[in-house]
Amino acid sequence: MSVAVAILAAGKAARFGRQKLLETWSGRPVLEHVLTAVSEAGLGNVLLVTGDEPFAELAANYSARVVCNPGFESGIGTSIATSADACDGETEALVIVLGDQPLVTAAHLRALVATWDGEEGGIVATSYADTQGPPVLFGSAYFSELASLNDDSGAKRILRAHAERVGTVTFEPAAFDVDTPDDLARLD
Repeated sequence: MSVAVAILAAGKAARFGRQKLLETWSGRPVLEHVLTAVSEAGLGNVLLVTGDEPFAELAANYSARVVCNPGFESGIGTSIATSADACDGETEALVIVLGDQPLVTAAHLRALVATWDGEEGGIVATSYADTQGPPVLFGSAYFSELASLNDDSGAKRILRAHAERVGTVTFEPAAFDVDTPDDLARLD
């Protein structure tokens, strides 16, 4: 089974006011916590989708391939599209993780894959706070839909359009992402 993991790290961090992914929490950059979880999950090909921030050194430490999203200013949808486009023909599923979700664990990422039925039409989302969202696994049948995203709405519409195909794994800490300096302070 060939699974790729895309860490989305191309946002503008407008609410934070500066590059939040390099801010330190628990002695390491926020992004490094996500890279560590993905690396420890051992799922396969790791893509680090970036905008204009150079994360090459950090990516290399975790054997992640940097994929540049030139349209990152248009929103998260373009980073998801870039991720789907970067998958090779052998990739059976793509797990999308946000670079500002430092509480995501390797065990949770493995649980997403374990819950997946192995079908190209399968989706497994994380369930938290009465919603579904990232990290989320999409089978290869959805790669063309993911590749067509071009705005800031993310993949929610794909989850809604295929609700009957969505499995879930509950992981409440995934509800937390770092959007503001106050969010970062709440981690401590």
